[in-house]
This record gives sequence, structure tokens and C-alpha cells, in this order.
Amino acid sequence: MSLMRTNEARSFTPEPGMIRQVLAHSDALMLVRHYFEQGWVGERHSHPHHQLVYVVKGALHVNVAGEEFDVFTGDSFIVDGGVEHQASALEASEVLDVFTPVREDYRELVR
Repeated sequence: MSLMRTNEARSFTPEPGMIRQVLAHSDALMLVRHYFEQGWVGERHSHPHHQLVYVVKGALHVNVAGEEFDVFTGDSFIVDGGVEHQASALEASEVLDVFTPVREDYRELVR
């Protein structure tokens, strides 16, 4: 079992305009919270992990494999592993990401 209390989650700033918190996770699944400042633009990238994205609050512009769309508070979408994607914050945003399998590069941050 994995229990992560909000007040125990460590915050990381992997790039300007983004705060990352690695939350509960197992070998197969990981929950990550991101906070984005308005105007943040992420790098275009891909990874082998499937990623489910839920916008807790705010708005993002997203490009997944060349398909562009905007998402707002309460919206969600999935990016399959190996698919190139990029996001930018249209306004200050809070996002929950679920990854499977677990992202070892993120887990290393909390060991």
C-alpha cells in the first residue's frame, strides 16, 4: 500500500513555471500533481508510460501527435506511451497526472 499525505509531499521545480509533487505510487502506477504558471510552455517529448491527465483547475493548450486542443477545469485526456506531446498553460493551472507503469525518474526524486 502507498499512502501520501498532502502535507508530506515534497515539491520540485524541474523547469521554470512548473512545480511537481510525486504523490502515491506503486511499481505499476503513479500519481503526480503539477502546478503551472500562466504562460508556461513545456518541452515537446515522449515517454514509454501511458499518461492520464486531469485538469483540477485552469486551462492548458495541448498538442498530442500533432492534434491540438484546449482543456479546462474538469477535463481529462490520455496520452499513450511513446506518443509525442506538449502542453502550455493558458492560465495558472493545477493538473493531476497518472502514469503507468511507474516513472522511475520521478520515483528517484522521493527516495
